[in-house]
Amino acid sequence: MSTEKTAVPYKRILLKLSGEALRVQGSRDNISPEIVARIAREIAEAQRKAGLQIAIVVGGGNIWRGAKASVRGMDRPTADYVGMLATVMNALSICSAVQEAGVPCHVMSAIEMKNVAEPYVRNAARDLLRSGQVVVFAAGTGNPFFSTDTAAALRACEVNAEIVMKATSVDGVYSADPKVDPTATRFDTISYEECITRELKVMDQTAFTLCKDNRKPIMVFDMHREGNITRALLGERIGSIISL
Repeated sequence: MSTEKTAVPYKRILLKLSGEALRVQGSRDNISPEIVARIAREIAEAQRKAGLQIAIVVGGGNIWRGAKASVRGMDRPTADYVGMLATVMNALSICSAVQEAGVPCHVMSAIEMKNVAEPYVRNAARDLLRSGQVVVFAAGTGNPFFSTDTAAALRACEVNAEIVMKATSVDGVYSADPKVDPTATRFDTISYEECITRELKVMDQTAFTLCKDNRKPIMVFDMHREGNITRALLGERIGSIISL
């Protein structure tokens, strides 16, 4: 059997997954085992084909949104910490499914919880990635008031990922919200500056600035179409690319 790997444009990738994408809309289940398994299979397929170094950050919006809880009266830091714990549950689910798909995987948490995850240590994370293991970063940045988009941008910079791939419910960056404006057009490529000028909400401002200042391109693509995660990881031009 040939061991030759597929040539890819990016070897070390930070994949940002939406927590909302882990559930079936309208279902009472916050985490769909079937969706998680499908995502894991696609990640494992890309890793095996190309020997990729894949880091993952997953949101917690399918379980809890700190900002919404804060608006309803909860202390904001407390609400955000609850949200961080939600990301740990999602991370553990994804990690288990990736392992089931035949690829070694580790969860590293920004909040120490020895029984379920390793503490996040930058050099240890880089070593795991170099060894071909998938690493899921959980608990955001470990600090309130920061989104998981910001955690994804921060971890990408810390582990020297070559690109941030944001898997969402839309198939790229549009000139306007395509769900509201039927005349909205999708960009195949767009610069950071044009995104800022047009006030396009790709990520929150902190996350976007981190990527811009550290020259991390951002790919935005639709994760709901089966096979798209594998295609994106292997470098197929889907969705939109934001760069200098």
